[in-house]
Amino acid sequence: MREFPSIVPYGADLTVYQVLETPGIGGTTRTTERTDLETVIAELLSGRFHDPIRILAFNTLEHWTEDVSEDVAREIQCRCDIEGRHVPDYLQDFAGNRA
Repeated sequence: MREFPSIVPYGADLTVYQVLETPGIGGTTRTTERTDLETVIAELLSGRFHDPIRILAFNTLEHWTEDVSEDVAREIQCRCDIEGRHVPDYLQDFAGNRA
């Protein structure tokens, strides 16, 4: 079995965010990892992820995981409200079902 390098440095106290998207062709769920929540939110709003299902947070030192989808959905709704715009169509299902 081939081993892939981790995106997390060994021993680092880091929270990694994983965006899971709706299964595409062939039924495979696409996942993308980021080490910054602000980047995840910005990429969601810019259209980088077209049909997100869930966003999970993993802490590498404390060994915990949490579904942060509701928190991210509320933040997206809040930012759109502040900017006076609607939540983008491609995020309606994600944000509308949680916020």
